[in-house]
Amino acid sequence: MVVICSSNMVGGAMKSSQPVQCVFVRLSVLCLLLCPSVLPQRNDRPNFLLFMVDDLGYGDVGCFGNDSIRTPNIDRIASEGAKLTHHLAAEAMCTPSRAAFLTGRYPIRSGMGANHGLRFLPTIANTGGLPANETTFATLLKQAGYATALIGKWHLGLHCASGGSLCHHPNNHGFDYFYGTPITNFRECGEDGESVYYMTSVYRRYKQVCWAYLVGAASLLLIKFLGKMHVRWMTLLSLLTFCTLVMAFPEVFVIMLRPWNCVLMENEKVAEQPYSLKDLTPNLVNKSLKFIDDNADMPFFLYHSFLKVHTALFTTKEFEGRSRHGRYGDNVEEMDWAVGRILDAIEKKGLSHNTFVYLTSDNGGHVEEIRDGQREGGHNGILRGGKGMAGWDGGIRMPTVLRWPKDVRPGTVVDEPTSQMDVFPTVLRLAQLKTPGNRVIDGRDLMPLLTESKNVTDHRFFVHYCGSVIHAARYRPPTGESVWKAHYTTPNWDPGTEGCYDAFLCDCRGDYVTHHDPPLLFDVTKDPSERSPITPESEPKFAEIISTIDKGVKDHMSSVEQVENQFSLRNILWRPWLQPCCGHLPFCSCANNA
Repeated sequence: MVVICSSNMVGGAMKSSQPVQCVFVRLSVLCLLLCPSVLPQRNDRPNFLLFMVDDLGYGDVGCFGNDSIRTPNIDRIASEGAKLTHHLAAEAMCTPSRAAFLTGRYPIRSGMGANHGLRFLPTIANTGGLPANETTFATLLKQAGYATALIGKWHLGLHCASGGSLCHHPNNHGFDYFYGTPITNFRECGEDGESVYYMTSVYRRYKQVCWAYLVGAASLLLIKFLGKMHVRWMTLLSLLTFCTLVMAFPEVFVIMLRPWNCVLMENEKVAEQPYSLKDLTPNLVNKSLKFIDDNADMPFFLYHSFLKVHTALFTTKEFEGRSRHGRYGDNVEEMDWAVGRILDAIEKKGLSHNTFVYLTSDNGGHVEEIRDGQREGGHNGILRGGKGMAGWDGGIRMPTVLRWPKDVRPGTVVDEPTSQMDVFPTVLRLAQLKTPGNRVIDGRDLMPLLTESKNVTDHRFFVHYCGSVIHAARYRPPTGESVWKAHYTTPNWDPGTEGCYDAFLCDCRGDYVTHHDPPLLFDVTKDPSERSPITPESEPKFAEIISTIDKGVKDHMSSVEQVENQFSLRNILWRPWLQPCCGHLPFCSCANNA
């Protein structure tokens, strides 16, 4: 802006007869510069970059104690920001924990707590998913003018009961742009012919029922042949045919899981089917880089949700054989490289000072993930248990780092219990948005702990679900250092192990668990490995502590309203007419042209 104080200028100097006019003009210009109602202010709303890793173990990251897998970019976030050492997922399985993360609510409140063994959505073409009446922080940010994107894994459903409704799709939960898979990276997505379903207890129980039907039908046929029963031949043959088809269906279904489930979508259209794992990580990184480049001049929310380090394991050639932990370690290091690429893009755009960065995992490392005698699941460090085990911290205590240069001192360490559900109110607070008042929000704002204005968490209790069943609960008293944890139910591990290897994933009920009365009690501040149960003899306040935890659990349960279960048989049943398909079902195939 050029300002002329007076038209009476001689040799670049103002005539002395014009001082009043000049002062007036200068004051006017100063008013224009300082008055927000006249000139538009710079938009200072923060950007949000959230990373969600799949199945990363507590002991897989350098800043959490690993000295043999290189994670310099994750470690950099911690050194430039904060490390959360007691950060909890709401469940030890991906689908419910991700629902809780995005809504700030326990999965049970949205019907995302399964009441049977299958605690994840098994196919794209089912009707279960994050209900349309649930509000994600992506939705609220979008309404406030943010550009929003999800790159990578969703696994919170796609369709409702009516064909083509896509009510669970990310575009209908606050994301302007979606590029990734609506489900997960199953073993079937690899090219080695392995299947996760062959290993699950649900599949084995189904096969046992099928065999029972088939044997029963064959027995009736034999009895008929011996003349011991008067039954029409057509009835028996129809029953035998039906039972044979029931037996054959799961085999055919598993074979077709790769072309049907291993799908990349761009918004509502199929982009690649089945997808190629070979270049998937760089492909997803490039999508995130483009989103940052396209939206650098406005506030944005980018949720980069890795398909790593879940099996099937995959890396580019550059990362093959680089780590000291086989294919799994290679995958962790490539994931860290991807984090670095995206952080560098933020920095090059000059946005680091105004971008809230957060990285966590959806659940703990999968200790039962063994292939050819080699561990291909995560390592949970000193913590017991892992993925699928709702009570033990190996399944729910996540390696988590974040960076917020405006308020969080570099090198901050938060040892207090916190939750992934806390991200919901924290993001809204930083974006200067109100937390919804029409529903229970279980998360608490992290900023008081991160800025060290508080040294004790606002959470008194954490409830740990296995599906729809409470297996454990945690109590943080308002004073002292102890964090008490009571296990009401624990999974039955194979003898000599700390994993349910016979079941591939620990189940929540029946013969797969042991109930404890009184509960197993630990002080996880002093004993994070949960190796030394506290007894009434070793702790005089044992009964009082258990009574307090019991009351906290009951209060929580009284706040839970009954809603439709998204994992009911009706909701997880595969429906061919809902199957996204390039080409004609069952032969779905298309290459990625993006």
